[in-house]
Amino acid sequence: MALLLVLVLAPGRANADTTAPSCVPRTLNVSQALVGGAVTVSPIPDSMDASYRTQISFLGVPTADIIDIVVVGSRSGAHSGQLAAYSQGDGASFLPSRSFSGGEVVTVHAVLRQGATTTPFAWRFTVAEVDSVSRSLETPPPPPPPAKPSELQHFLSRSDLEPPTVTVTKDSGAQAPGDLFLAPYAGPGQYGPMILDGNGQLLWFKRLPAGARAANLRVQEYEGQPVLTWWQDPLIAAGHRGSGVVIANSSYQEIADVRAGNGYEPDLHAFEITSQGTVLFTVYDAIRCNLSAYGGPADGAVADTVFQEIDLKTGLVRLEWHALDHVPLAASYTPATPGSPRSPWDYFHINAVSQHGGDILVDSRNTWAAYLLRARSGQVLWRLGGKQSSFQMGPGAAPAWQHDAREGPEGTITFFDNGGTPKVHSQSRVIVLMLNKQTMTATLVASFVHPTPLLAASQGDFQPLAGGNWFVGWGQEPFFSEFSPEGKVLFDAHLPSLYQSYTMLKFPWSGEPAGLPAIAARRGAHGGIEVYTSWNGATQVASWRVLEGATATSLTPAVAQAPRKGFETAIPSPGSGAYVAAQALGVSGQVLGASTPVMLRAALGRK
Repeated sequence: MALLLVLVLAPGRANADTTAPSCVPRTLNVSQALVGGAVTVSPIPDSMDASYRTQISFLGVPTADIIDIVVVGSRSGAHSGQLAAYSQGDGASFLPSRSFSGGEVVTVHAVLRQGATTTPFAWRFTVAEVDSVSRSLETPPPPPPPAKPSELQHFLSRSDLEPPTVTVTKDSGAQAPGDLFLAPYAGPGQYGPMILDGNGQLLWFKRLPAGARAANLRVQEYEGQPVLTWWQDPLIAAGHRGSGVVIANSSYQEIADVRAGNGYEPDLHAFEITSQGTVLFTVYDAIRCNLSAYGGPADGAVADTVFQEIDLKTGLVRLEWHALDHVPLAASYTPATPGSPRSPWDYFHINAVSQHGGDILVDSRNTWAAYLLRARSGQVLWRLGGKQSSFQMGPGAAPAWQHDAREGPEGTITFFDNGGTPKVHSQSRVIVLMLNKQTMTATLVASFVHPTPLLAASQGDFQPLAGGNWFVGWGQEPFFSEFSPEGKVLFDAHLPSLYQSYTMLKFPWSGEPAGLPAIAARRGAHGGIEVYTSWNGATQVASWRVLEGATATSLTPAVAQAPRKGFETAIPSPGSGAYVAAQALGVSGQVLGASTPVMLRAALGRK
């Protein structure tokens, strides 16, 4: 079953009218850059979809050059506030001291000071009208049946962890180096971020509380260091209870959480840390909208899909872009019905946003197109695919219901092309397109399909790897594969059938957990004991060594040793001491960490 969109509608102005207002400006795709392009503003001029809790963003000039700001709402009156600077030194957000009113027109006046010259400028925008519906962003599937023992992994040393099993059906040994990153949910067991080694063996699993889920686990760089990032809902931290994005260091300690601005919550589809100390991510909101011209209700609602650029140090909104301001509702391939406040029309469905040179690339599942935006103005420069493609699409080049549009190697554009649902292609595929900007043509240069035909109704990703290989997460179908440049399957694996993971990716990773290794013991079949040991998240362990002794402080080393074998290693040991512990060893035999000694009688159970 595809994910169902149920969007957050924040409290706003109650409206008893049976006809909703228009939600799109009279002129689409206008520039957000004012004063000759010097200042990029958000909300966009003449837009109809601003949040009632919006900041007013001025991007492109030093804070001291923005003066004499006056903000007036047509219903709420004059708004005082403060101007807060971005840490990059290229702008600031005006933070109103109180919220705006739904449906009102807000006028902003300011002056740009450039040396001895001052230039007044002004614009206006309309605050969207919203209603209160379900809080969930994307509802999970119905509760799954009880888990079968074969669907979950079990460990004696970490009995609290029961991640889904991973079945590897192809392992050629010719894969690119790296570990595998996913965040399973929707199945019968525990949910949470999960890292596997290149052979599909568990390295790390973070069990989330019941009712929470994660998505989009990946490796990025933050403050010069590699980190893990993932979306989580709910993410309860620092007084917040809604969705957010976690940033964790190589010891798996959560060092930051990132929230959306302007009263929104971040969505699971995208989160990209930029080299400028900012982050791009997607947001879903829903607003009242008259959809009668599109076959929907006059008192309707539409999903307003958004991306924001946030300053990571301050949390301020540097830039906000709304699909409704730039892409016509008629571009959608989804019907406008029911289009009601409880089932808004998801006409655009943003699912990827990334930097593309100096511009921004956005993907839209429901218009079957990717859009290149000019970063300074927010305007669409070209459309790739869909009803009004800027490029003539060559044979096999047109995507449908696609995800994860990215800039690929040598200037190509790549897609995970779902092809359903409703069904357009016979199976999902991943495609690489070469764009010719002179002839404005798009040519299919490579395509990959799973050896067992899969049709993923939702989700999916396509990632280039070192050496020219490709890694594919098959979205709603719980498979993940690695291909050679020629399209040969080098690795293939899957989760149990009911699980989903929004993305499945591959990165180099080195984890050094802050906690200690875990240990458990049971009686051996032929005398002695078996020691079971693991270290959740440790990537450098080559082997394990068992220590025994009469006391916890007098352990004899090297009574037994064994190479690491998967997440948990079983090691036969004499069991002659009263206490036992385990040491994790690196490739050179160095001690990386040691478990707490445990009393054998307690570990084995009193008889």
